[in-house]
Amino acid sequence: MSLAALADDSKLAPELRGIAPNARVRVIVQYKQAPPSGGLLQGLLSPVLNVVGDLVQAIPLVNGIVTTLNCNDLLQLSNQSNVLYISSDRPLGRLSSSAAPAIYAQSAWNAGYTGKGVGVAVIDSGIGASNDLGGSGRGASRVVYSQSFVPGTSSAMDQFGHGTHVAGLIAGNGANSSGPSYFQTFKGIAPGANLVNLRVLDQNGAGTDSQVIAAIAEAIALKSKYNIRVINLSLGRPVYESYKLDPLCQAVEAAWHAGIVVVVAAGNEGRDNTFGTNGYGTITSPGNDPYALTVGAMNDKGTPDRSDDVMASYSSKGPTAVDHIVKPDLVAPGNQLVSLRTQGTLESEYPQGNVPLFDYVVGGSSAPSSSYFVLNGTSMATGVVSGAVADLLQAHPTLTPDQVKARLMKTASKTFPKSSSVTDETTGITYTDYYDVFTVGAGYLDMKAAMADNSVSNKPAMSPTAQQDARTGNAYFVKDSSSLWGSSALWGSASIWGSARFTTSQSALWGSGALWGSSALWGSGTTTGSSALWGSGALWGSSALWGSSALWGSSSLWGSGSTSASGALWGSSVLGDGD
Repeated sequence: MSLAALADDSKLAPELRGIAPNARVRVIVQYKQAPPSGGLLQGLLSPVLNVVGDLVQAIPLVNGIVTTLNCNDLLQLSNQSNVLYISSDRPLGRLSSSAAPAIYAQSAWNAGYTGKGVGVAVIDSGIGASNDLGGSGRGASRVVYSQSFVPGTSSAMDQFGHGTHVAGLIAGNGANSSGPSYFQTFKGIAPGANLVNLRVLDQNGAGTDSQVIAAIAEAIALKSKYNIRVINLSLGRPVYESYKLDPLCQAVEAAWHAGIVVVVAAGNEGRDNTFGTNGYGTITSPGNDPYALTVGAMNDKGTPDRSDDVMASYSSKGPTAVDHIVKPDLVAPGNQLVSLRTQGTLESEYPQGNVPLFDYVVGGSSAPSSSYFVLNGTSMATGVVSGAVADLLQAHPTLTPDQVKARLMKTASKTFPKSSSVTDETTGITYTDYYDVFTVGAGYLDMKAAMADNSVSNKPAMSPTAQQDARTGNAYFVKDSSSLWGSSALWGSASIWGSARFTTSQSALWGSGALWGSSALWGSGTTTGSSALWGSGALWGSSALWGSSALWGSSSLWGSGSTSASGALWGSSVLGDGD
């Protein structure tokens, strides 16, 4: 008899329902409530001392513990009344020109807003040393605090290269490319902001849920000391259950409720057509949480003029698996972005990311820069948005996370082409993006418009839920009168997401009567994609996208070798793909 047949199935994450009887697995156990007295750890363990295996740590932010259990332990724990949910301590990884002109960052800088005094917590692979992260000129470092959550090391220095690149996009000041010897300067969006370096990813770009949760808890604890108003999460992993049960999402919500804007990458799975969805339904966790500000990637073509900008074909699309949350919330430049370089795994594995000196040094050679590097991905777009948030909060420090999110979405540009296509030179496959709400969200980040806007609301700005009408095949917003989006014309769906993103006067998002036609979404005459997203055995079904054989088989997404693990999850072509 299977574990699921004996246990309280509703309390077990999908990947735990089919584990072998003798297997041991590291899990996160969330409890409904903390014990009435005593410490969290002892209080939660006391009734199960004979059940729980090797205790790893307590994670009070989600009222839980991390422990190693076998099948019988899981069975006993799942049937305990105070246990809310048990999930594996899942592995996750990083998601991988100057974006400033494309989002009109200069308008904020001209007004004196550079994120000065605002703290941004970068939860990533660490941050390497760079003059670009110093004060004015080459002053003291603006990395004001560092801590490692990677087991076995106390060093928060970046050994992978991803976190440093993201940090530069957020807050680099261009010190290593400024002056008469340079004809191009590479600056982040908030060049005056302070950074809190919380390392959770190792030298291969891999980490776990519990490491990220611990880092988020630390950011909340340090909020007042360093004025942390923004958390940047350029990382993620697949969605396994509702955001209401996902411990990673619960940690994000704790930060949001603590007054911190949590900016999260949408994911790089927009080319995934495994289940006939053409990349729809591929938003990763915790980008699926409605409280988060979830960011997709645009390709700015390396020009300051945004008229030629198109979607990056790898950018993940909504709706989210399980909950059907409308994501991403907005898009920003993420393709072929130049930012800070550090000695790490990426620079050795990805030489095509080298920036030749002649790209920015007067009389420079073809030798690679030791200061700058090129990466692609929604990770990069997320860093751009975090910088924009820091600038906005310097200008308007009383804004709440909901107000920041709503303002950026309301003022985002809604002008897009109907579609754009790119052909992969290696495979010959053509990928087409249609500019609906599940692809571009509320639009393209526009800092000039956001800084000039003064509208505020005290209602929640949770991303809405979509629902499909089985008769017509159309998808609609689920109306919520308590949310910001349904409160008035100023914050109505058409003004936030743009009337062109809808299909009818009934505000259908897409479907059989869609704006671009049903064949645009699922291919000519196929219903496979629609069934995968909305059907009873959809993306979260036992044999569907996250089925046991897909994730936990011998050749699982994370594989046996940690070096290729994150590449397997996000796609090997993402870092080098200029599309």
